[in-house]
Amino acid sequence: MPDARFLVVFDADSTLLRNEVIELIAVEAGRGPEVAAATEAAMRGEVDFSTSLRSRVQALRGVPLDAFDRVRARVEPTPGASELIAAIHARGGRAAVVSGGFHEVLDAVAPPLGVDVWRANRLASADGALTGLVDGEIVDAVTKAASLREWAASYGVPPRRTIAIGDGANDLQMMAAAGLGLAFNAKPAVRAQADLVIGAVDLREVIPLLP
Repeated sequence: MPDARFLVVFDADSTLLRNEVIELIAVEAGRGPEVAAATEAAMRGEVDFSTSLRSRVQALRGVPLDAFDRVRARVEPTPGASELIAAIHARGGRAAVVSGGFHEVLDAVAPPLGVDVWRANRLASADGALTGLVDGEIVDAVTKAASLREWAASYGVPPRRTIAIGDGANDLQMMAAAGLGLAFNAKPAVRAQADLVIGAVDLREVIPLLP
């Protein structure tokens, strides 16, 4: 990869995107409220993220793959997402996303926003429907921090010139690894530990902080 001046790594759900994608998929399974409550607890850091994710994905068993067309149609970028990524590129930076969500949605929404590289979980399927299992290793807090370091190295960016933006407890290690950790639309525990808190749910608020 060609070198960059700096790197910004986003969480996806409730950060770069307004939605919690797993909740949208759960609606297709008729289990929206149940999964939403479990997601909220995981983001507050009350339960182990990987354990919670496996349980929530189990609730998606049987959702047909053609439901993803409906899910993707409901996904909304957070206000200011495109403008922030355009500003990152204009200043010689790169924009990355590492998500506890799913490639099945992120692969469709990341390219139009101009994201340079992204990583997420994959959902296992068989016979045209979800099996209720995660396919491969889970993207958790450790993976998020490791991804930031990996991408920074590949772009020739020193750690001090990295920015991490997240909302949930599973973003804290990534935010700690970055030169600047920003809490955005964040849970109280994340706001308490971040370097800075972005109050407005508008990613344009981050533009003045870019190197």
